[in-house]
Amino acid sequence: MGVEVGAGAAPAAGDTGTVTVTLTNKGAQCALKGFPGVDLLAEDTTTSVSPDEGAKAQSLTLGEGGTTSFTITYVRGEAGSEKSLKVHKASFTLPGDTKAAHDLTWSYGEVARKAAGGGAAHASVSGFETSGD
Repeated sequence: MGVEVGAGAAPAAGDTGTVTVTLTNKGAQCALKGFPGVDLLAEDTTTSVSPDEGAKAQSLTLGEGGTTSFTITYVRGEAGSEKSLKVHKASFTLPGDTKAAHDLTWSYGEVARKAAGGGAAHASVSGFETSGD
C-alpha cells in the first residue's frame, strides 16, 4: 500500500482538525472490511481511536492502483496541559492485519483528552471512503 497524508490541522486549542490518509493499492486486488485501527502515541502512552459515532463499517474492494482514504478527526489540546496528549506519532493498521502497522509522524499539535489525567483522546476515525473512479 502506498500512503499519503493530508491535514487540515486545528489552529488553536479547542479547535477541530482532520488528518486524511489516502491509500493506494500497489498489489493484487484486496478487500477492506471494517475500520482502520488507529493508535495515537504520546510519550509513554498509547491510546486507541474509536470509529466516528454512528459510522457503519463498509466493505470495499480495491483493484491494483485503486485508492481509498480515511480521516482522523481530533480536537487540539492545550500545550502542556494534563488534559492533553503530546502526540508524536499515529499508527494505523488495516482491518484483519494487526501486524503490518503504518506509522505517521504527528505534527498537528497536542490532542485533547476526553477527561483529565489519563482519559482517552478526543479523536475519532472514519470508515474507508472511495476515491477517484
